[in-house]
Formats: sequence, structure tokens, C-alpha cells
Amino acid sequence: MSLLKRLCLCAFLANPVALFALEIDKLELPDLGDSAGALISPTEEKQLGEAFFRSLHSQVEINQDSEIQQYIQTIGEKLVSHSDTPSYPFHFFVVMENNINAFAGPGGYIGVNSGLILMTEAESELASVMAHEIAHVTQRHLYRSYEASSRLSIPMMAATLGAILLGSQSPAAGQAAIMAIQAGSVQFQINFTREHEEEADRVGMQTLSSSTYDPRAMPTFFERLQQSTRYSGQNVPEFLRTHPVTASRISDSRGRADNYPYRQYPDSLAYQLIKTKLQVLLAGENDNLRAILQARLTQGLPEQRTVAKYGLGLLALKMQNFVEAEAIFQALNKEYPEQPHYAAGLARTALESHNFKLALNRYQKLAAQFPDNDVIKLEYVSALLKWGDPKTAKTILLTVSPKTQQLPFYSEQLAKVYGDLNQPAESHRYLADYYFAMGETQQAILQIHLAQQIRGISPQMEAILRDKLTFFLVTQQQERQNR
Repeated sequence: MSLLKRLCLCAFLANPVALFALEIDKLELPDLGDSAGALISPTEEKQLGEAFFRSLHSQVEINQDSEIQQYIQTIGEKLVSHSDTPSYPFHFFVVMENNINAFAGPGGYIGVNSGLILMTEAESELASVMAHEIAHVTQRHLYRSYEASSRLSIPMMAATLGAILLGSQSPAAGQAAIMAIQAGSVQFQINFTREHEEEADRVGMQTLSSSTYDPRAMPTFFERLQQSTRYSGQNVPEFLRTHPVTASRISDSRGRADNYPYRQYPDSLAYQLIKTKLQVLLAGENDNLRAILQARLTQGLPEQRTVAKYGLGLLALKMQNFVEAEAIFQALNKEYPEQPHYAAGLARTALESHNFKLALNRYQKLAAQFPDNDVIKLEYVSALLKWGDPKTAKTILLTVSPKTQQLPFYSEQLAKVYGDLNQPAESHRYLADYYFAMGETQQAILQIHLAQQIRGISPQMEAILRDKLTFFLVTQQQERQNR
């Protein structure tokens, strides 16, 4: 199957609303193979996943905070290492939405809404949702659903792709996506996708337990979510629409969980800190978060009180109350010198208050203390660029992990580095990569054109720019065809 056709499929997955605007009677959908064989090659699946992720950037707000990204990727990789496909290249990210939702897209791209993270009351609950979504990927549900729908007529195939979007097909989602199709075909899709949910529960729970998370968290979270929305009417969380939780399903998952020995599963400090950071980032002026955090200073365990103090520091920083933020992070860093979140908060306070010399001093010490921490490296690079030292910034930026180098933020920082080094062609090249990763293909093309107009660029750079431009133009044409 051609890349063009796969990108067409990606467009359907990423934007089911656009699906119904197409002349579906003229659509030629490809054959992905059968369930006994490879439905799609690893290279093609990677390309499909990347296209899917790019398209998401134009539809929702993807988290760009490196601490949050590092946490969700770390917990995801821990789960994947105990799944039945530990070598699969998963990508985890947070969608900054209050809606309670999570989804698995093609290529192992798994998104978790910030609203879902805040809804959890334990790290194992978050892990249970992620393990469920990982199972959708490892069990090839996305492609198996497409294969099942491909046995239908062409118009029916096109309509059922809308139900595949979130990777966790359900009766509700299936009915919404194909309500214009004859009843027999609707029931076929519903039956097929219900099996996927049950399988994802079973496989996900095995992964959860092997990863030293509480298997009982899965039925507990689903049950609490169901009870909290019992009287919601039409305002049911998206997660429940795409992952319908019935009493029998909760009972089945609880029965499986009870087969595992009981023990305590304490939350990691990182979970508590990231959850608090999300609360601060998403808080509005009328949320009264400050009063809530201050009340927590006298409640719970010492660790929980410390996390509340950290939240107050972040809130002070958000409100540009640098004196208060400095005092809070100084106290936390003095009491917990081995905790990178508190030390980074202190360095960030100096950076955002424009005390660049102090910020550089703090980041330099942090980089030596935590040499493998990409979050600190990225913030150190930002400080160096603001101070006017792009040469050192480039040296540090090139040492981050390959996983971090795949993030749009990395390309954006490289573009800034080369711009400050007076290498405009390189700067436009990496800025083009950044815009492309963010789903802004036209802006990426513009950056390549700007780079090509620069005099004196090397033949090697000319070839790189020419290849990138060709790729971006082909992608843009595919995107326009799929609108």
C-alpha cells in the first residue's frame, strides 16, 4: 500500500468529522492484510503514527512542558517494558484538556488528557488507563477493526473508520460514527469492538501487575468514574463514551484483580508533583487553588504537605511573585537537595525573573548533579540562549536523549541556537522541522524557501533543503486531498 493511502487513512483516524464530508463512494480504501499476517509494515506504521501525531497538534493542545512529558513517557515506558511487545516504539503525551479521556492512535501514539490525570486518586489508576491503551496497540485493535470493517462495502468501510479514532471502539462510539448505516452492519461493528475492550482490560491488567502497579486500580477507577457521572445525562466524559463501563465489565475486571496477591502500592513523588503542576497550569483566576493548597499544608502525610508547598511555589511563579517563589523553592531545596523538581523550580525562578547570571549558575550545578536529566538540560539551554551563549547551548542540546530529540521543542531550540550562531540556513531548516511536527506544513515550506534564498549555502545543505521541500510538498498535497 502506498504512503499516500496510509496518510489518507491517518486523516480519517485523526479527524472523523471530515470523514463524512468526503465523497465516500469514490474512496478506494487499501487492503491492510489479514489477521494472521502483518497488517502494515513497521516503517509504514511509523509514518502513519507520525502523521497522526502531527494532525493532532492542529486539533488539540499537546503539552509542551518537559517535566510533564518526561513523567508520562517514563511511566509509559515502564508499562511497555512489561507488556508482550517491550521493543515497540511507543510515544506517550499529555493533551491539555479538562475532558476525561485517553486514546491510542496508530504507531503507538498514546494520549492522556490532563483532566483524566487529575481525576485519578492514585498513580496505579493512571497506570491502569495507560496499560489499557497500550493493550489496544499491542493487540493490534486499530488495524484489526479496520480489517473487520473492510469486509463491508466501501461506504460502510469509510464510515466505520470514524469509530476507530480513539483506538478503543465501543457501542456508543460505533453507533455515533455509523448511525447512517444499516442496522446489521452497526451490530457487527459493536460486537467486534466490545471484544477489544474486554481484551484490553485483560491484557492491560497483566501488564499493570507485572509493572508493580495495583491491578485493583483498574476496576476501582472505572467504578468511581461511572458513579461520579451517573447523573451527567448527555455530558458523559469522552472516556466513558469510547470505553463504556458496564457493571459486568467492572465485575469481571475486579474478579481478575482479586487473583493477584494484595499489597500496598504507594504513589511515587513524581506522580504527586506532576499532578500538582497540572493543577497550577490549568487553574483559572476563580479556582481558588491557593486556598486549597494552603489548607493542604496542615493535612495528610509530610510528603503530601511538601507537595502542597511545591504547588504554592509554582503558583507564585505563575503569578510572577518571584520573592515568594524564591523563598518556597529555597526552603524545599535545602530540605530535599536530591530532589530535581525543587532545585529546578529554584533555577526557573531566577530565569523567569531575568536574573540570568544566577539562573546559569544554578542550572550549571544542576546539570552536574543530574547529568542524565533532559528536563534540566533543556531549561539550561534556554538560560544560555537568553544569556547570549549559543555555542555552549548547542553543546548541551546535542547531548539529550534520542527520545527527547523527537520532540518539537528540540527542533525549535536548535533553530534558536543556529540563529544566534549566525547560521540562518540551519536555523530555517530546524524551524521547518518544528512547524512540520506541529502540523503546520505551510509554515514548514515557507521556512525551507527562506533557507534556499540564503547565499553561499553548501551543496550538502542545498540537497537537504531540496529533499525536505519535496517531502513537505507531497505531504501538503495529501493533506489537502484528505480535507
